[in-house]
Amino acid sequence: MPLASRVRAANLCPAIMLAASSYYLHDLSPHLIRFTDTLAIHWYGLAYVLGFFFTYRIMLFLARRGLSELKPDQVADFITLVALFGVVLGGRLGYLLLYNFDDFIHEPWIFFQFNKGGMASHGGILGVALFCLWYARRHHISWTGLGDTLVCGAPIGIFLGRLANFINGELFGRVTSVSWAVQFPTELHHHDYYAQGGRLIPGFPDAVQHSPEIIAWFEENRGGREELMQILHPRHPSQLYEALGEGLLLCALLLWIRVRFPRLPHGALTGIFFLLYAVVRISLENVRQPDDGATPIWGLTKGQFFSLFMVVAGIGFLLFAWLRGKRPDPQS
Repeated sequence: MPLASRVRAANLCPAIMLAASSYYLHDLSPHLIRFTDTLAIHWYGLAYVLGFFFTYRIMLFLARRGLSELKPDQVADFITLVALFGVVLGGRLGYLLLYNFDDFIHEPWIFFQFNKGGMASHGGILGVALFCLWYARRHHISWTGLGDTLVCGAPIGIFLGRLANFINGELFGRVTSVSWAVQFPTELHHHDYYAQGGRLIPGFPDAVQHSPEIIAWFEENRGGREELMQILHPRHPSQLYEALGEGLLLCALLLWIRVRFPRLPHGALTGIFFLLYAVVRISLENVRQPDDGATPIWGLTKGQFFSLFMVVAGIGFLLFAWLRGKRPDPQS
């Protein structure tokens, strides 16, 4: 953050913090069920499972109505394979290459440390696109037509993933004074906390990571929730904005287009998905706190910069659909 911006933030944040008692203090646990200190069912894992399930149901709905390149009995196998080789492997590799490259180069085995988190939506989308290309060639079906079916359900996974981000208290928004702002205790571990006027907490341990644990530590060692709320910044719950924009609304719009205009040429719906996702992501990055330690690229956050390539991809798919795309012939 430039020095001038840091000075402005330092002057502004104490004033915002004085009104902290009126904001919601995030106290959600990332664990749905916790059996031991090392064994638990996480909301994030459940979000992935439900995302694959609902995508499967949407794709099956389209296949049964002749609006898909897949037959109904192919959908289950396809969604299982794309979940593993596209979303999970692509998302994990994308995160390490785009956001954690230095650690990945020196310790490549961290790729397998899924329990520590770290997935990138851009990497997952690219992974899915490449897997669909392989699958389409293997089964002699249209790659772009297959993509048009998949993009109708995929945003549901994005929706659920962003909800899990909110529950985890991660990827939160920028400092704000809007009435619906949220205070995330997890910001105490963020690189920009002190740069934005945050106060040093003597004895605060790095091992205390999640909101309920941080709150409990303050109740046992400091002045409780009241002190914590006075030192936290109220922030945009940008995870919820993204869940709505990149997920729920985009899914509803694409599904409506697929059903309402069944004879759009192959690739058109995929192009619309790439363009709309990129536009929404670039816009909402303006209220999302940049990733920990991330350096802007051409004045853009990493999320905005990587989304520019999705704009190019979207235009490419639309041009292909207009010039060469085959029109499907839906069967009842």
